[in-house]
Amino acid sequence: MDIRVTLDGHPVGVSLNDSPAARDFTELLPLTLELKDFHSMERVADLPRKLDTSGAPAPAAAKVGDIAYYAPWGNLALFYQDGPAPSADLLVLGHLDVSADQLGRATRITIEAAS
Repeated sequence: MDIRVTLDGHPVGVSLNDSPAARDFTELLPLTLELKDFHSMERVADLPRKLDTSGAPAPAAAKVGDIAYYAPWGNLALFYQDGPAPSADLLVLGHLDVSADQLGRATRITIEAAS
């Protein structure tokens, strides 16, 4: 899935996995989301609707730079610190090629299909 991401107006490299949730996420594009801090570990934003979580891969702990979907709340999470233990409620969708510092300070993300 070829997408383009900017954090606070600066382009960053991104790759999404081929999970059903990641494919469903691309159906929401384009998106511009305001980010807020959560537990000094991740930046979060609400999505316009919940994603398809069928066929989710085995749970994995999020790592710095991961884009994830937290199913119970229906929100997007961008990790700037390594996440907690693996949870079936947290689905990693992909990864941003950005420093933890830049991600931890981000206030807005824009995600769109690449042309």
